[in-house]
Amino acid sequence: MTDTTDGTTSPPEKLVAALTLEEKAALTSGEGFWHTTPVERLSLPSIVLTDGPHGVRKQSGNGDHLGLEDSVPATCFPPAVAMGAAFDPELLERVGRALGAEARAAGVHVLLGPGLNIKRSPLCGRNFEYLSEDPIVSGVLASALVRGLQSQGVGASPKHFAANNQEHDRMRVSADIDERPLREIYLRGFERVVTDEQPWTVMCSYNRVNGVYAAENSWLLDTVLRQEWGFDGLVVSDWGAVNERAAALGAGLDLEMPASGGETDERLVTAVRSGELDEHALDTAASRVVHLVERTTDPGSHEAQEPDLHAHHELAREVAGRSVVLLKNADGVLPLAAETSVAVIGEFARTPRYQGAGSSLINPTALDSALEALRTRAGTEHVTFAAGFAFDEAETDQDSLRREAVEAAADSEVALVFLGLSDSAESEGYDREDLRLPTPQLELLDAVLEVNPRTVVVLSNGSVVDPAPFVDRVSALVEGWLLGQAGGGALADVLYGDVNPSGRLTETVPMRLPDTPAFLDFPGEHGHVRYGEGLFVGYRWYDARDFSVRFPFGHGLSYTSFAYSDLALRPHEAGITVRATVTNTGQRAGREVVQVYTGVPDSTVTRPPRELKGFASVELASGQQREVTIELRRHDLAHWDTRLDNWVVEGGEYTVAVGASSRDIRLDGTVEVTGDETRTPLTLESSLGELLRDPQARQVLQQTVEQAAGADALSAALNDPGLVSMMESFPLDRLPIFLGQEFSRERIAALLEIVNAQRR
Repeated sequence: MTDTTDGTTSPPEKLVAALTLEEKAALTSGEGFWHTTPVERLSLPSIVLTDGPHGVRKQSGNGDHLGLEDSVPATCFPPAVAMGAAFDPELLERVGRALGAEARAAGVHVLLGPGLNIKRSPLCGRNFEYLSEDPIVSGVLASALVRGLQSQGVGASPKHFAANNQEHDRMRVSADIDERPLREIYLRGFERVVTDEQPWTVMCSYNRVNGVYAAENSWLLDTVLRQEWGFDGLVVSDWGAVNERAAALGAGLDLEMPASGGETDERLVTAVRSGELDEHALDTAASRVVHLVERTTDPGSHEAQEPDLHAHHELAREVAGRSVVLLKNADGVLPLAAETSVAVIGEFARTPRYQGAGSSLINPTALDSALEALRTRAGTEHVTFAAGFAFDEAETDQDSLRREAVEAAADSEVALVFLGLSDSAESEGYDREDLRLPTPQLELLDAVLEVNPRTVVVLSNGSVVDPAPFVDRVSALVEGWLLGQAGGGALADVLYGDVNPSGRLTETVPMRLPDTPAFLDFPGEHGHVRYGEGLFVGYRWYDARDFSVRFPFGHGLSYTSFAYSDLALRPHEAGITVRATVTNTGQRAGREVVQVYTGVPDSTVTRPPRELKGFASVELASGQQREVTIELRRHDLAHWDTRLDNWVVEGGEYTVAVGASSRDIRLDGTVEVTGDETRTPLTLESSLGELLRDPQARQVLQQTVEQAAGADALSAALNDPGLVSMMESFPLDRLPIFLGQEFSRERIAALLEIVNAQRR
């Protein structure tokens, strides 16, 4: 907290006015790697920003951004790939509060996260840090994390803003995106977080957006983020994302991280003195830094207390259990009975892969393996283990390991085979080349299946893998993601039925890589990546093209069953209220994730067949039923109208589908939605068809025709369906060529002036 000489609190602007130009330049860049620059003579302290998003990664020494040095121990919660699958904002808010408590105790003021970039391609090497291929899921869940984190007096930093959807050439590549998909898909989740939660910071991304670096993009950082969304916090660069600091600061970037050794500070001072940069822009950025320092160091907000790490570990286990997705369960092989003899096969069971590589690497306070948890749950007499393969293929006798695994599988009632991707297969900094699991693991599984058909595959992966080689042959398939430090115990909970699986896919599992939306446009070339699929990302693409998928968006099985009934829809000024009754028709208590999709069959613009607009979960005992209410926001029904440069809710009949996945629709209905009053001005470049489709314009045109020479012939021409169909795409200023000089450009312009005046 900064103080004046009389002891009263100084507002940021007053403190900034007392700074020299050099001090302001230094204040808006880091001191070292993780700290802001203090101003000691004015009692302005330094604050700490450090990596998240699923744990507090505070370096124990002079650390590095890539996680090559040790960090202090912290709870490693499941990464976003798993947390997203929980579809549970209340649970994620609890995670945010726990992260905030640990950050406060560690002296961290801003935790860098959550990550909510869209999973445009399953090949993105950092998909494990992102929540979904859908912006509503990403926005709702990221909002919950921000809400929980900031409730503890620790700032959040949603990232990476924006269109950071690949690691290849990430420091330079231009994401070339049309405005509708940019607004409706790639910015929508960020908009939700900013407008709902007002995060204290937002982190801009490395890449260019339509040719302009995100850090220098005034349209992105000022027009959209601040003016349209009302963001009142600080924009911080991703570490090393600033290309030209003066240009970035002028565009709306406030804090460059990390420190540049004073080099960019000097360039900034020179830019102000030369008139290249208005000093007011520097004052504004410095004020935002001061405001962030004050709000995160206010002693009256939250006192740092020793966090309950045991409770946080249990929370991590709860989240992990809720994140597991049961993809297949033939003949009810799961859950396992305690007395079932089980062969646990695969090094992942003993040596868990529980998080991704790169800047989010957490040093966990504890680490549970699935093997130990399974032995604890069922007893060592019922559980045998064989590694089956080694992570270091070159230095190990893989054949010997495979033989041991086959023997264990043959002697057991059920084989649990743990397969997955290694740290080197997916990481920050580079993308994947394919969706395949390693060949030695697939060969191991083939050998196990030959001796034990009751085989369950448990996956450890941070992004989609292709199960085609085995999905039809295994009894069950469990998507175990990267589950954080308590994931081993959570897997045991699910496999033995202590936790009924309720996770749902937040990304589609395709039949094959060439089916994916961005296949032909990923990762781009010559510094550009074209988002050629437009709006059709993820399930939107597969549904629009009627492609078969391996597992659809929203899919996930349970050990019980649910029935849906009594759909009720009510449109109103704020959106649509959707009500449905869900009944647990099985023998176990369970949780169902109810998903609501909408479509506009007669839309005047291109749209996907259906889009997720809301979801909720309900926990029910066997035989219990409950009415579920889901509110669809009117703004979420809107599309971006490129003619008006604004959001527009189209009027008309909307389909509303309620189901258990994007392709498991249980109830559907229609509702009439009142559209926004929009009028696009008609110009000489407008087409005849656009004029004729406007009732007022058509009436004025008819009156003009009746007053013109040769009115009968003109009227007949305009009432000839064939002729009108042929001419409706003609611009209005071309009509004199075909209709004669009675319809000169001047007369048409006068007609349009009358029409536009009536429409205002």
